[in-house]
Amino acid sequence: MSRKYFGTDGIRGRVGQYPINPDFCLRLGWAVGRVFARRGPAHVIIGKDTRISGYMLESVLESGLVSAGADVSLIGPMPTPAIAYLTRTLRADAGIVISASHNPYYDNGIKFFDHLGNKLADDVELEIETQLGEDMVCVESDQLGRASRINDAAGRYIEFCKATVPRGFSLRGMRIVLDCAHGATYHVAPRVFEELGAKVEVIGATPNGVNINDGCGSTHPEMLREKVLELGADVGIAFDGDGDRVFMVDSAGRLLDGDELIYIIASHRKAHGTLGGGVVGTVMSNLGLQQALEAQGIEFCRAKVGDRYVTEMLLSKGWILGGETSGHVLCLDLASTGDAIVAALQALLPVVESSKTVAELVRGVIKLPQIMVNVNVSDPAAVAESPALLRAISAKEAELADRGRILVRASGTEPLLRVMVEGEDGPEVQGIADELAAVAQNQG
Repeated sequence: MSRKYFGTDGIRGRVGQYPINPDFCLRLGWAVGRVFARRGPAHVIIGKDTRISGYMLESVLESGLVSAGADVSLIGPMPTPAIAYLTRTLRADAGIVISASHNPYYDNGIKFFDHLGNKLADDVELEIETQLGEDMVCVESDQLGRASRINDAAGRYIEFCKATVPRGFSLRGMRIVLDCAHGATYHVAPRVFEELGAKVEVIGATPNGVNINDGCGSTHPEMLREKVLELGADVGIAFDGDGDRVFMVDSAGRLLDGDELIYIIASHRKAHGTLGGGVVGTVMSNLGLQQALEAQGIEFCRAKVGDRYVTEMLLSKGWILGGETSGHVLCLDLASTGDAIVAALQALLPVVESSKTVAELVRGVIKLPQIMVNVNVSDPAAVAESPALLRAISAKEAELADRGRILVRASGTEPLLRVMVEGEDGPEVQGIADELAAVAQNQG
């Protein structure tokens, strides 16, 4: 069965528009409560990022859950991976994160974790959608759930992050700039790096409800780059709004994306015998990453775009390291989902142990020119399958032959068609991407 509401990462949309409105989210909370309460008394954790709409959605989800008989623990603003961790360690039945990740403030979404801190299984999502079709009925008053607030959540998560590196690990002597995207990491990331000894400069850490991801964070690292160069910092680290994506900037201002961070971590683990198999990327991962890993004898496989699919492939192979170019980095021996703070610490581990800079550690990756063009169309999935676009893609693939590749796909989080072209010749790649984007626009 296909899912009506759930996408690759929960339910997402424009605030105030169906389904991200109070009426639907009240029913969603009730449906989730009903599904988990069937297995006995249910306990659900709710966290959120810093969007102004989080207050509204938090209250209606809480009401819906309690009306179904589920107990609720409110966490407040915390990174998405922190909710996964707390769901597991507090022995909750499910965790909910109110966030639209890297999207602007006027979008929001609802993400879910099971009791182990993993994304919900497809059958559970379908069960929730089925329950949404039923009449909403409140339990008897003596069966209503209770709501409480967990006040030490930040401290618990900070200690968890610090525990993912060896006891002797220290960032003393390093100057690090953190860009928290005015998002969920604003009050925890600085403390993690400061307590590990770094001299920390923080930007993007004054959320006001509407400035999340606004010209800052991993989707807009320009301000971080400027600050690193201005201060002569050793490294800059940019998180996205909900703290599951990370980019870095080296001391010369060069941006390091998810591919390069995965390479640093994989190379270090390979050398220390802790890699645990190969590496999983996605169809968007740069061919240069694959070539660099294979040169070290590290197997590389590609999953569909989305950390959900990367996780599924890692679990199926029994591997532990993978991620996306966009900055999702999965270290499944440390966390059940992509954790930007944990990934950043893992990338800094070889810096501390080898005394090399991040720029030196990433020299083995020679990335091929890769162009991504986002096309606004009314129905991205339909346009991706349109005959005219498919013919154009086929023709351009023939031109590239074995010198590159083309990927056109509908975004799983935004109303966009993404056109990616990769190849040896930069101008040729740009030209092909622009031509395919124009064809797509005409079909939309």
